[in-house]
Amino acid sequence: MRKLVIIGASGHGKVIADIAEKNEYKNIVFLDDSELTECAGFPVVGRSTDAWLYKETSEFIIAIGKANIRQKIQESLKGYKFAVLVHPNASVSRNVEIGKGTVVMAGAVINSNSVVGRGCIVNTGASIDHDDKIGDYVHISVGAHIAGSVIVGSRTWLGIGSCVINNLYICSDCMIGAGAVVIRDINERGTYVGNPARRIR
Repeated sequence: MRKLVIIGASGHGKVIADIAEKNEYKNIVFLDDSELTECAGFPVVGRSTDAWLYKETSEFIIAIGKANIRQKIQESLKGYKFAVLVHPNASVSRNVEIGKGTVVMAGAVINSNSVVGRGCIVNTGASIDHDDKIGDYVHISVGAHIAGSVIVGSRTWLGIGSCVINNLYICSDCMIGAGAVVIRDINERGTYVGNPARRIR
């Protein structure tokens, strides 16, 4: 019986649990540092520090939106088995590499020869075109689109409905605002908004 421990009993965690069910995980539990006792009908069985109790019997996924926290927790769990969860209604090319701890949600598309790092979120209806390289702990938000041959640095967040044209580079630790359109390389970390996207801080 496949067992999954989801760390983070949040709305994001609920979606991950649904994807896990569709991937035939029969035993799904949550760990969370709140006082919750259940999430989406699944039990919250302890705090995040209790992960060691399940190390030998379970796979893990981190359901926390903030990239730096997701990274901190995942990288603290050395030797643990992290799942890769892909919704059955996502379209992922056979030539795609997906890192451990990454979730690909319903309606997402990842095209040929792209690489998606560890602990990423490819959210509902997002698309990653051919030959892209997505760093670790990146979040591609709902309906965001990345054209071909783009490099996105670690921990960058592409907001809802944002777009990146082809052959660009976006450095690590950037926030690309909702609906922003990136038409040139981004080499300085910060927050970028608008069409064309410009740095505001």
